[in-house]
Amino acid sequence: RWEQALEWLAARPDIHEVILSGGDPLTLTNRRLEQLLDALAAIPHLRRLRIHSRTPVVIPERLDAGLKALLTRDRWQTVLVLHANHPREISPALVARCRDWRSAGMTLLNQSVLLAGVNDRVDTLADLSDVLFDAGVLPYYLHQLDAVQGAAHFAVPDVIARELHADLRARLPGFLVPRLTREEPGEPAKTVLAG
Repeated sequence: RWEQALEWLAARPDIHEVILSGGDPLTLTNRRLEQLLDALAAIPHLRRLRIHSRTPVVIPERLDAGLKALLTRDRWQTVLVLHANHPREISPALVARCRDWRSAGMTLLNQSVLLAGVNDRVDTLADLSDVLFDAGVLPYYLHQLDAVQGAAHFAVPDVIARELHADLRARLPGFLVPRLTREEPGEPAKTVLAG
């Protein structure tokens, strides 16, 4: 169903960024991604490509040389947003790949989901920011959990989330503190709970 989206993008010169997300775009092969990226690159007003993916966190090898070449060959600035939630997810293999991609000029960001019993401690969140930065990845968003059936036990109340975020701001330099946000149905952007 890419054709309809590509036609829509081509008709909207006010749009300068394309985000590939949902269903994890890095589960596609390099060949399949190349087909999509070729079509996007043909739209002259697109300047930025953002890819959101958890795949490299669990399969660092997905950040292979072919994918790096594909994402750095066109005229646009590419941003890769990882989805890591805990410092233990940042393996030495992922660090090596991220450093390599960063040296190739790729912008690397991370967004996490705040999860009760997983990363709802300031020490854990601070360690995650430090480990990410050592790999060349900047913390971007810390999301409050979406209201999804079967996941309520991971929810962290807003008051506790804001306290954690304040503790994180007191502990880390500002550029290592992700924005605390929530997805609100019908809103055009994330709702910032604490910046």
